[in-house]
Amino acid sequence: MTTDPSLAADSCEAQLSAWLQAAFQTAFGDAAGDARLQVVPSTDPAFGDFQCNDAMSLAKRLRLAPRVIAQRIVDALDAGQAPATATIAGPGFINLTVSPGWLAARLADPSAAGLPDLGGGRTVVLDYSSPNVAKPMHIGHIRSTIIGNSLDRLHRALGYRVIADNHLGDWGTQFGILIMGYRTFLSDAERDGLTVELLEQAYVKSYNRTKEDGAWLDTCRAELVKLQQGDPDNRAIWRRFIEISLREFERIYSRLDVRFDLVRGESYYNDMLPGVVADLEARGLAKESEGATVVPLEEEGMPVCIVRKTDGGFNYATTDIATVRSRVAEFDPARIVYVTDERQQLHFRQFFAVCRKLGIATPLEHVWFGLMRLPEGAISTREGNVIRLDALLDEAERRALAIIGESSPEMDAAQQRALARDIGIGAVKYADLSHDPQNLIVFTWERALALDGNSGPYLQYAHARIRSLLDKYREAFPGRDPADAPLLLEEAAEKQLALHILRYPAAVVRAAENFKPSMLADYLFALAQLYSSFYQRYPILKAPEAVRDSRAHLCVRVAQLLRDGLGLLGIATPDRI
Repeated sequence: MTTDPSLAADSCEAQLSAWLQAAFQTAFGDAAGDARLQVVPSTDPAFGDFQCNDAMSLAKRLRLAPRVIAQRIVDALDAGQAPATATIAGPGFINLTVSPGWLAARLADPSAAGLPDLGGGRTVVLDYSSPNVAKPMHIGHIRSTIIGNSLDRLHRALGYRVIADNHLGDWGTQFGILIMGYRTFLSDAERDGLTVELLEQAYVKSYNRTKEDGAWLDTCRAELVKLQQGDPDNRAIWRRFIEISLREFERIYSRLDVRFDLVRGESYYNDMLPGVVADLEARGLAKESEGATVVPLEEEGMPVCIVRKTDGGFNYATTDIATVRSRVAEFDPARIVYVTDERQQLHFRQFFAVCRKLGIATPLEHVWFGLMRLPEGAISTREGNVIRLDALLDEAERRALAIIGESSPEMDAAQQRALARDIGIGAVKYADLSHDPQNLIVFTWERALALDGNSGPYLQYAHARIRSLLDKYREAFPGRDPADAPLLLEEAAEKQLALHILRYPAAVVRAAENFKPSMLADYLFALAQLYSSFYQRYPILKAPEAVRDSRAHLCVRVAQLLRDGLGLLGIATPDRI
């Protein structure tokens, strides 16, 4: 996607690469040409902290054995204030073991673990969540919402101006079906006390009838046409559907700590659709085919993109093209990112191609994710086999509350409930975000709500345990700030922990640029594991003073990264569990 984030100018990898590069130039002079050496983290700590494998690729150019090349580079290294010791292994690998003093100085530099300003204020439009009006949010909606919100947080942290846009499904053929269901299958009392659940029930009944009764389907289509043509009664009913749905969506988003900068439905762009088709026709990009208007995409290896149907209605592609044009005009974004499930890949490839034909230069990204399924099969609102998102979150909090009640019965009831909310919802989020987005997830309560192992609660507990230790430190040694203590890093576990802390910016950049929050989750889990190994092997509060303060300083840094990193995943970090 972009340059390797590990090679930011102030990273360990960049500084060590520059050190080896200088030696390479000294050893080979003009023969070095434009070759650049690159240092990467070691694949095995037994071979050092970092390694450089470029001697193998240089063998042909320099007409020397890789091990000879590696030896000449090592012999030419500047020994003055050397950041590491260098050894040669195998056919020509250069292994580097950094010195504790150099590593401590890197970690003490305030900029070392800070996030780079990659965005520089440039705008990114993030289109995510996008539920359909008049349907409750179910667990099938959680992936777009949670993945999208994490990408939102990641991009903001890296200096982008993010426009989080919830592009609601508030227009289309389903509303003719729903209007008929609303009028036919709901009582007067139910219509007066209308809820999203009642709308869903009416929709499912009406949809099922369309499969059996052709006349019913024709009537639904007629009601849709009336809606599209501005019939006052149908428009009033439709607006009520939207109002009730938005209120329900906002309640769910509040529980998930998700916020949007824009909430615009497909209907917002409806008046723009005839202009999109007219422009495509005027440019010679669209043609008539069997009564429909299509954009040929054979040269791109795809089927035609329908922009106006045979009945004169417009397709989703037409709406999405209009949406892109509107966003480009209003926000001038550096990129527009869509977070949807894998089934829409062809749709996005098609309308992206049409946008390019229209001269839209803004990069368009489709971040697709694998579906979430139940063990018995796919989730479908039409079939009614869904688990409501509300029910999922309720169950997560209930299970977390039961565990807290057993482990901390002395805790105030209100505190228990607040903690259960953070842990339960954090567990659900992490169960999703810790997977590569493109993997299919088969949802089970056991996996989603596991409170041990590679889970949100495990990381939350690691943070809380460190906070408790630091509280004890401050009680025992008042007036001391461990963050000000010099770092010693004499033990291997301390070095590994320090090196991992310094890799935090690269992990955040990789997660954002690859659109995979799972990369940050992997980093945080590894951080917690390294800390656990360090904590179990070495005393902290009972260590000699200088060592104690150094180790407490490491604890401060780990706790801060767990808080910051989980925050970028939208997961709270309680100070006590």
